[in-house]
Amino acid sequence: MPKTSNRPMPIFLSFIVAIASLTLSIGAQAQSATAYPVKPIKLIAPVAAGGGLDNIARAVAEKLSRSLGQTVVVENMGGGGGSIASQATAKAPADGYTLMIAYVGTHGTNPAVRKLPYDAIKDFTPIGMIGATPNVLIINSELPIKNFKEFVDYAKKNPAKLSYGSAGPGTLTHLGMEQLKLAAGIFMVHVPYRGVGPAYTDLLAGQTQAMFPTLFAALPYINSNRVRGLAVTGAKRSSAAPTIPTFKELGYSGFDGQQWYGLVGPANLPPAITAKLNTELNQVLALPDFSEKMTSEAMTLMPMTPSQFSNYIKDDIARWAKVAKDRHIEID
Repeated sequence: MPKTSNRPMPIFLSFIVAIASLTLSIGAQAQSATAYPVKPIKLIAPVAAGGGLDNIARAVAEKLSRSLGQTVVVENMGGGGGSIASQATAKAPADGYTLMIAYVGTHGTNPAVRKLPYDAIKDFTPIGMIGATPNVLIINSELPIKNFKEFVDYAKKNPAKLSYGSAGPGTLTHLGMEQLKLAAGIFMVHVPYRGVGPAYTDLLAGQTQAMFPTLFAALPYINSNRVRGLAVTGAKRSSAAPTIPTFKELGYSGFDGQQWYGLVGPANLPPAITAKLNTELNQVLALPDFSEKMTSEAMTLMPMTPSQFSNYIKDDIARWAKVAKDRHIEID
């Protein structure tokens, strides 16, 4: 029987084998991305059915179904402020068949103030931004206040007369107002509710005097003069409410926080599939009918590369972590 050689493989031959393996791996990934998708895709919406985020998820799913040639099925998974849906997405196979609509709650404010059962950065692959709607400072219309300057003056002169409602501790409606209190040097009592609906009820009834919701949710009340809009976040005025100035116009920098939405998958999604989904998503954002629908909901579309979206998420978490630190906000 011939003896088996134990000599190590020559260096040159080892190099050739390594290159061949790498080429095969890249080729397999490229072939996988070219074929993808070969079956329906699940798009998780981290909320119950109905409402703004659910509407966005279904609008995106409809357009992606057409462009990808496979059904994109929306699965609503509410609870835990989005943590249940986020965990399910993070634990799913990284094959492109389980995606999620991430938003400022799951990948912005909550990671900044809570101990979560997932890591908003490490456990996900950012695919692309969809867009954002600004937040707006609104007050009960019965208050003797007509503009933002009068609001700040009134708050300073009447520190015990103002309270504001939020959708709950650690939400954007909470942290945004705390950021304003710090920047303007004013005091207001925080009244947290279980969701934005009850907070609106008490604001309209005069039980609370102010709130910091999304512009889209506030527009019906603003347009019917039931509340008064004083200032919006973001770099420029919203076309949905062009008479309301930005905080920046009023001399308050750093008020860029918005209710944003984007598309993510589990960590380690193959780069080729990530790139394909990003291209398809950005093409959806460019469709006139989709753009018109989102604009009607006070949303500004914000197409980004995966890298840009990743940086946006990191910056947003850092923004709210600073607010929480400055205001000594920590929620278990």
